[in-house]
Amino acid sequence: MVKTTIYLDSQTALALRQMAGAQGRKQAELIREALQLFTNREQREMPAGVGKFGSGRSDVSEAADKLYRTALRNKK
Repeated sequence: MVKTTIYLDSQTALALRQMAGAQGRKQAELIREALQLFTNREQREMPAGVGKFGSGRSDVSEAADKLYRTALRNKK
């Protein structure tokens, strides 16, 4: 985990303390859970075309630099 600091308005901080106390959980646990739910819901869609085509190659990520240089040479 990575440590971070957040600033809450007083009403949100009070609500968080009360919720954590009522559930017998730590505030940090509730914050992590809420952020995980939010980020999972808000994940951005991939740009059009990404992952929709197959090159027929299984080594593209390992050979990306070589493939790129070859493509540039062939374009000239």
